[in-house]
Amino acid sequence: MLHYKTHILSPSHEWVVFLHGLGGNSNIWYKQVKDFKKEFNLLFIDLKGHGGSVDYKPELLKYTSEGIAQDVVNVLDFLSIKKAHFAGISLGSVVLHSLHIHAPHRIKSMVLGGAIIRFTKMAKMLLKTGDMIKGFVPYMWLYKLFAWILMPKEHHKLSRNLFIREAKKLRRKEFIRWYKFASTVPEIYPLVDTEKNVIPKIYIMGSQDYMFIGPVKEDTVKDKAATVHVIDKCGHVCNIEKHNEFNQVALNFFNGRVQVEEEKATVSKPVRRYVTI
Repeated sequence: MLHYKTHILSPSHEWVVFLHGLGGNSNIWYKQVKDFKKEFNLLFIDLKGHGGSVDYKPELLKYTSEGIAQDVVNVLDFLSIKKAHFAGISLGSVVLHSLHIHAPHRIKSMVLGGAIIRFTKMAKMLLKTGDMIKGFVPYMWLYKLFAWILMPKEHHKLSRNLFIREAKKLRRKEFIRWYKFASTVPEIYPLVDTEKNVIPKIYIMGSQDYMFIGPVKEDTVKDKAATVHVIDKCGHVCNIEKHNEFNQVALNFFNGRVQVEEEKATVSKPVRRYVTI
């Protein structure tokens, strides 16, 4: 099973599950812990090959949308979490879309930061170039190159350096497997059925997330349960770079969903009527 960490407020509080990006691990959510643990139970999962899951051995070495979704579901089952709110950053957003497809009944709502749903021409060219050279250059060279391209500005430095530092814990074979999985990413979002499985979600994007913000704005228009919040002068890893705004928007969204569910539960409760004789 995947490695995980928890912060439990109480059995009566709802859960928020956090999913990191490629090369990162649960540590990249360090700027969310303080604010979120005051209001929710928190579950941080390390995807296979990352962080504490570096020695996790999946049944299938080929990574698939269904497989990565099942990995997360296995952790939920182990902890007896029937349904939760989710937050994903970068690759974590792809995992969330996979969950939307394969296990929608486990999701109460979703926050998707730096979301990846389709590749621009530039992103496709970058991936193709990386595919040609990944077999004979150190994978960290490739990862650093991608990090600089995605987060080129001086104020992206903190998030860029954090991801590079944490990516050093990722083994080469795992990087190659996830890299191959990346080529399937554009096939995943079109399979999300937003009409049959209506799940409230908010996409939080940095205005300088040049690779991915365009597709998110364009492709989520038909999803009536989705909204997009853009953080000004912010790059790809918005939960770190502009964590105060990210936290405020995400918590407001999650708390709003909790309130809606509580109101629904109150309305649905049977009213006991008394007849005076």
